[in-house]
Amino acid sequence: MKIIFKTITKIFLFSILLFIFNIKLVNSEIIKKIEVTGNDRLADETIILFSELNVSENVNSLEINNAFKKLFETNYFKDIKISFNNGILKIKVVENPLIQSINITGIKNKSILRQLSEITKKNEKYPYLENNIIDQKNLLLNIVRNSGFYFADIETKIQDNNNNSVNIIHNFSLGERAKISEIKFIGNKIFKSSKLRKLIVSEESKPWKFLTQNKYLNESVINIDVNLLKSYFNNKGYYKALIKSSSAKVIDNNNFILTFNIEAGKKYYFNDIKLEVSDNYEKENFSNFFKIFNKLKGKAYSLNSIKKIINEIDKTALQKEFVFINAKYKEEIIDNNKINIEIFFEETEKYFVDRINIYGNYLTEEKVIRNAFIVDEGDPYNKILFNKSVNEIKSKGIFKSVTSEVTDSALKNNTKNITITVEEMATGEIFAGAGTGTDGSTISFGIKEKNYLGKGIKLDTNLALSDDEIKGRFTVNNPNFRNTDRAINTTIESTSSDYMTSSGYKTTRTGVKLGTGFEQYEDLFFNIDISNYYEKLETSSLASAIKKKQEGDYFENLISYSLTLNKLDQNFQPTDGYISKFSQTLPIYADDKSIENSLTASKYHSVNDSLIFSGKLFLKAVNSIDDNVRVSKRIYIPSNRLRGFESGSIGPKDGTQYVGGNYGTAFTFNTTLPQLFNANENMDFNLFFDAANLWHVDYDNSLDSNKIRSSTGISVNWFTPIGPLSLSYAIPLSEAKTDKTESFRFQIGTSF
Repeated sequence: MKIIFKTITKIFLFSILLFIFNIKLVNSEIIKKIEVTGNDRLADETIILFSELNVSENVNSLEINNAFKKLFETNYFKDIKISFNNGILKIKVVENPLIQSINITGIKNKSILRQLSEITKKNEKYPYLENNIIDQKNLLLNIVRNSGFYFADIETKIQDNNNNSVNIIHNFSLGERAKISEIKFIGNKIFKSSKLRKLIVSEESKPWKFLTQNKYLNESVINIDVNLLKSYFNNKGYYKALIKSSSAKVIDNNNFILTFNIEAGKKYYFNDIKLEVSDNYEKENFSNFFKIFNKLKGKAYSLNSIKKIINEIDKTALQKEFVFINAKYKEEIIDNNKINIEIFFEETEKYFVDRINIYGNYLTEEKVIRNAFIVDEGDPYNKILFNKSVNEIKSKGIFKSVTSEVTDSALKNNTKNITITVEEMATGEIFAGAGTGTDGSTISFGIKEKNYLGKGIKLDTNLALSDDEIKGRFTVNNPNFRNTDRAINTTIESTSSDYMTSSGYKTTRTGVKLGTGFEQYEDLFFNIDISNYYEKLETSSLASAIKKKQEGDYFENLISYSLTLNKLDQNFQPTDGYISKFSQTLPIYADDKSIENSLTASKYHSVNDSLIFSGKLFLKAVNSIDDNVRVSKRIYIPSNRLRGFESGSIGPKDGTQYVGGNYGTAFTFNTTLPQLFNANENMDFNLFFDAANLWHVDYDNSLDSNKIRSSTGISVNWFTPIGPLSLSYAIPLSEAKTDKTESFRFQIGTSF
């Protein structure tokens, strides 16, 4: 009985398969002819090409449906009908209207108008789609609002030209620009307002801030501010920190008070961190991480630390070719303020990337976004690499938002389609600043662009004027030169230093530099460049004999390189970790063959949120291979590394003039004073100890002044209504007889 049942079952299944096969054969037919009707602008051949159907090919209903989808995806057609009978395939289309022109009215500001026009011109001569115009309308409105016109509105009109084309008119009503008159931080915010204000992008509007756009109320910038604040608190141990609200209160027609309500909560600490490795993977591959876990135990919770560990585990897994696994982690609160971290692997199904679609890049070239992808079409889909790719796009700083979606491919099994949608923003910046202090006055001006011509190229030009110097520089940075993942920098600079009244000489130095830089290993960065400089040295009767001897023109061809190890917890206002940098400059061909070596290092350690210790080291040496070092290349101790002494007024002295030295070193120790005037939200106090030495004069050993100078004192950083003010009072502890001391020092500056 069982044998008969099995036989009947096999016959039944075979009959079904045969029936399906016969249906396919019946529905399959050879295309003898393709007829296209209804088209006006597009040629028959173009429409047939879009459909991917060809005469003499066998076609079935599924392939006809796919052709229908492909034609619709071109956006050229409002309606499509496809019929197939007796070998004749008929394609009847109704074309979408063509956008003849897009005009913008109601805006007189040329800069804003130029930004909007760069977006709209890319849609001209393309099919009119209502959804695309709505998206474009929202994008234009966001750009205008980001420029400070918070109450701006837009009315869009569609003009029919009666020839299956349309004109689009975007008419703006701008209103007044909304300015931020005051920024407040309220609630249990732990940190002083002066520190939190430095973290955010938004700025208070002042009469002299006529260039910055950050003084205008901008919803997207405020969202960035909230994320910056939350990340800062999370990385300082405040695991449950909340930015409860950010509100803007109107105080008159166009002025607002921007308030951030912060609830930091309690501080949390790492307890146990475990890595669960299944028997499929050897634990020895991840042995280094157990040492890292032990170092973190008992330290303040930091989201950055967890992300860094996960990234390193992911990197190790990928090196071992575990492509289809992802590292995940779970957090568990114990003992009220401790957190256990459990890290584990999640195996994923094996998928491959079919297509990567990119939308929203009206200004930016698509290759700029695609070059940021670590995975490519045809590669195995790995969530680790995908997330890194999205983060790489975000880190470019040229998009307001980046969203991603991963979906199953409808055309191929075991494949994924990746869709990236970006929202562009203004990437240019004009800046200016001014400052004055004990060391003199400075004025600076510059223009920056982070996405030149939509190619992801960065431009930076600035001009700085001080009492003795004029410096100008223009830099072009291509972060991914010819898809090599290597940055190429080109810099043109010129410096004119006039010390005729004080030291009897003047130099003008102009040159060009070409270089590259990249991360060689984790946190280890390598930079190298080749430069050519021309320098003219002039002297007066006040100059010493050696300076008069060196008067003339100099040409030099140099190669410079540097190695930087960065282990800071954060680059801006670090509180833990260290950074060290070694650099060397060597002459290839030069009239004055000098070799420069320098080493700088900084170390930070936080006892708590307010008490932070730091130490900084500076070492520099310059020596000539065949003669004395040129006066313009001699070493002077930077004024910020030795307080209590006049800038440029220590070390070897030739007659009445300080001539610098061949060797210089400085050490600075600093600690915050959290309890001093703690109630003042805009003042920070620091206690410091500085020590430095400047010695050796190659052309005359008798001028040497080899003595350690040192000082101690207190410094104040005060956020005033007109800009940040730095004050210091130093007491010299040791000095040479020829040194000039300076107990009080101040510097105040502002940006425009």
